Amino acid sequence: MATKLDPWQAVDEYLGQRLLPADPVLEEALRSAAAAGLPEIAVSPAQGKFLHLLARICRARRVLELGTLGGYSTIWLARALPADGTLITLEAQPAFAEVARTNIARAGLADRVEIVVGAALDTLPNLKERAQDPFDFVFIDADKPNSLEYVRWALQLSGPGSVIVLDNVVRQGALADPTTSDENVVGMRRVFDFLPTEPRLSAAALQTVGVKGYDGFALLLVQD
Repeated sequence: MATKLDPWQAVDEYLGQRLLPADPVLEEALRSAAAAGLPEIAVSPAQGKFLHLLARICRARRVLELGTLGGYSTIWLARALPADGTLITLEAQPAFAEVARTNIARAGLADRVEIVVGAALDTLPNLKERAQDPFDFVFIDADKPNSLEYVRWALQLSGPGSVIVLDNVVRQGALADPTTSDENVVGMRRVFDFLPTEPRLSAAALQTVGVKGYDGFALLLVQD
């Protein structure tokens, strides 16, 4: 007998059947990541399409991603770029980066994606020294305790009109618990304590449910 899905999982499946046609490249990216033993923490297909559309809506030409994992979200974002667009993705784990490199090449996107291997707080200063144009879109999906530092760096590397998206901000509702000692949650609370003090950022956050459980995104707009 088939197991009955939770309502939010059933809705994700329903929407996926109608809005997300089969995509062998993306499906193989998930399979290869799982086969390599990577943690199954990539964004869901619906979330990947959401990020893709956000990048297209803001007409991004330069994208920065913090946290490559197996390259699943990287492929979604790189597909949003024009032919001359570029995406730089930062990954701390060399083994993860190798899986992502294979998946990105299979997707035909190696010419517009650069994978930088190393701890993001070590590699981000090098990006600033390269003095290229600001990033139009930044997706932060890396280790959560350092989230505030990642937001600060994203602000330095972007410009007015740039969009910054921060994943996994709700933490199954633990975000609202001031007594938590979970460093992942504490890291997110630091971000939300910082945002009201930073006049260059206008921010909103949404709770999400679906196949990835109960969590949420924060959306930040860099202002003049």
